[in-house]
Amino acid sequence: IMAKKKVLVCGATGFIGRNIFENISNNSQWEVTGIYHKRKPFDKNNFKWVQADLTQSKEVQKLLRGFDIIIQAAATTSGVKDIVSTPHIHVTDNVIMNSLLFQAAQEANVSHFIFFSCSIMYPSSSIPLKETDFNSDTDIDPNYFGAGWTKVYLEKMAEFFASVGPTKYTVIRHSNIYGPYDKFDLEHSHVFGATVNKILHCKNGEIILWGDGSEERDLLYISDLVDFVKLVIKKQNDPFCLVNIGYGSSISITSLTNKMIKTANKDIRIAYDKSKPSIKVKLSLDCSKAKHLFGWEPKVSLKKGIQKTIDWYKSNTLIA
Repeated sequence: IMAKKKVLVCGATGFIGRNIFENISNNSQWEVTGIYHKRKPFDKNNFKWVQADLTQSKEVQKLLRGFDIIIQAAATTSGVKDIVSTPHIHVTDNVIMNSLLFQAAQEANVSHFIFFSCSIMYPSSSIPLKETDFNSDTDIDPNYFGAGWTKVYLEKMAEFFASVGPTKYTVIRHSNIYGPYDKFDLEHSHVFGATVNKILHCKNGEIILWGDGSEERDLLYISDLVDFVKLVIKKQNDPFCLVNIGYGSSISITSLTNKMIKTANKDIRIAYDKSKPSIKVKLSLDCSKAKHLFGWEPKVSLKKGIQKTIDWYKSNTLIA
């Protein structure tokens, strides 16, 4: 009998981490452990949990011993309000956490490290962008300067550690992910979760969008991202792979909101508050590399994804 691979999911109580943790915990070939920090772990059929603060060097070194695969979904994240008003909160903790994890993975001879970057470094574009469409001469949007360069630095550190060995690295530049366990509160959520909340709690027949609703986002349902993670664990041979994962086309916030209103079967009109922060970017990802290397493409249409998310929100968080 082959020994089970030991998989560690960092940030297993967060949005991406929880979806991955729940999905892969029932894989009989893997022994999966989830890390939580402040948020209480959820109890499901004897999931294995460890509490850790990933900004503490000694804890991280001890933690990674004996693991084969690290899925790094722990991060300090929030919505546009924080990105515009307190951008530094995305920088320090994320740099410390990942720097410690990369080093500890090398020292513990971890075989595979999966790191979630994002598409924040790409410029606004009318056509889908490939991995090579970011180069350091392209200016990162000023609103994303700190968070964007933090991600680029960490991608380069992953590439550096992959070149030193023995750990191979997957860096995933994903687009805007949405679905179950996302943040839906108006203070901290991204646009998708916030809009679901506004629509389903709307009492006066009107919701207010920040900005003018024209910015466009590439939206990918969470299960498609989870599928990709499982594929790279099986198929990646190269020591380093940086790859886009997205839906492949973008939609304006106004069109998205109209689709959600229709799906929720509500009679709501949209108003705009142009004094609120919004970041004028049109972005979609060209994911042909993921298809070519791993046979991956998204399976969940935006229409179906909106329906699934609204249904989940209603049955899990909406208390009448």
